[in-house]
Amino acid sequence: MSYINNMRKYIGRETLFTVGCGVIIEENDMILLQHRSDGDNWCIPGGIMEIGETFEESAKREVLEETGLTVTNLELFGLYSGEKCFAAYPNGDRVFSTQIIFYTKTFTGTLKVTDLESREHRFFKRNELPVNLNPRQKCFILDWNNGVKTPVIN
Repeated sequence: MSYINNMRKYIGRETLFTVGCGVIIEENDMILLQHRSDGDNWCIPGGIMEIGETFEESAKREVLEETGLTVTNLELFGLYSGEKCFAAYPNGDRVFSTQIIFYTKTFTGTLKVTDLESREHRFFKRNELPVNLNPRQKCFILDWNNGVKTPVIN
């Protein structure tokens, strides 16, 4: 049983604090985004840190699980917190998830949908980002798009 499922037994739908770790993967000045299955929006690969993991281990594991890619040479892109980190899910669960975002241009493997969380993965040019970006990730995707200096601490 996962940490989140275990904690839900105790707190029900109340707000759970989590740490999300994701990676902005860039190739040829394009960003890799995944189309989520649980919502009609696009985000970077990443997910919730497991107990005992480092930020980097969590980010690498999530990218591999969601895309089939192995990422290396991760650089800190930004730390994101505040009001935009609250989320309520369709089942009523609520979370506050701070985000540790990495950046890399170095990866190996074959891009594929490897889990139930993703519908598709695609590289987007800066001027062709989809309009339906995940609202909790939009800020760091747009920071990348606008060439903001890193690391961002927000």
